[in-house]
Amino acid sequence: MISIKQLKYFVEIVAAGSYTRASERLYIAQSALSRQIKELENDIDVVLLRRDAKQVELTLAGRDFYDRARKILDDMDQAIVQARHIDKGERGAIRLLHSSSVPLSPPLGPCLNAVLQAFPGVTLEISQASSEHQALDVEEGRADLGLARTPILRKHPHLETITLYQEKLVVAVSLQHPLAQREVIDIAELRDELFVSMPHRERGGLSYLVAERCIAHGFFPRPARATSRKASLLSLVNANFGIAVVPDSMRAIAVAGVHFIDIREPDFQSAVVLMMRRDAPVMVGQFVQAFVQGLQMPAA
Repeated sequence: MISIKQLKYFVEIVAAGSYTRASERLYIAQSALSRQIKELENDIDVVLLRRDAKQVELTLAGRDFYDRARKILDDMDQAIVQARHIDKGERGAIRLLHSSSVPLSPPLGPCLNAVLQAFPGVTLEISQASSEHQALDVEEGRADLGLARTPILRKHPHLETITLYQEKLVVAVSLQHPLAQREVIDIAELRDELFVSMPHRERGGLSYLVAERCIAHGFFPRPARATSRKASLLSLVNANFGIAVVPDSMRAIAVAGVHFIDIREPDFQSAVVLMMRRDAPVMVGQFVQAFVQGLQMPAA
């Protein structure tokens, strides 16, 4: 079987131009060096070098093998360097999930972008998933980080949850809706409205929280005939199927036909949390630390 050592010896002989100079550079006996190359040629059943007392010459097959051997060794060197960078938290890919109710609009998107500038060796692989699915994927190692909204109903022993900030909730209505002229509203006024987002009994997140808050104020949201748990709920609002209670940050991704109304009650707020494994790699931990610190810095 071909070894990395044989490839290194072969490349060094060609670079040095002779066995004598190569053996001096490698600090090994010339006879041992010659034996390694002979074994290499026997293993692949190809003559790579023609040799005499003073110099070596590559065969046609040897020239091609030399180019490929150098590339293999260069790739291996790069792999070793990258592994060391990753071990130190300097390089690699981070798999990030976020809920549809946690858009990467300010403050999250700009902060992530700023942190990436400080970690030039790190890339983000971003996908969307519900809060509960995020928690499970991070717990089981299919993702590194999750950006979700509480509550998250299931508890996971290896999961660490960091609260990033609280965000006010607002009412989204179509411009054709009778409430479209309002700027502020009492939640009780929504008692008879149709909601395009409804909670699932086994999933937490925004719709679960909204239902909890409505119950605390004396009513349960009435479902519209068309509902959605995804970002498309704003499209349903725009089409006037019903209303939705959403985070204020969703204004940034809303279509032009949606109007937002502030809710008077102060308890209509939602926490954005970041999830990661307690034993996350060094790189992930350092990225999270910079990200959390960035969010805590006052806006310029």
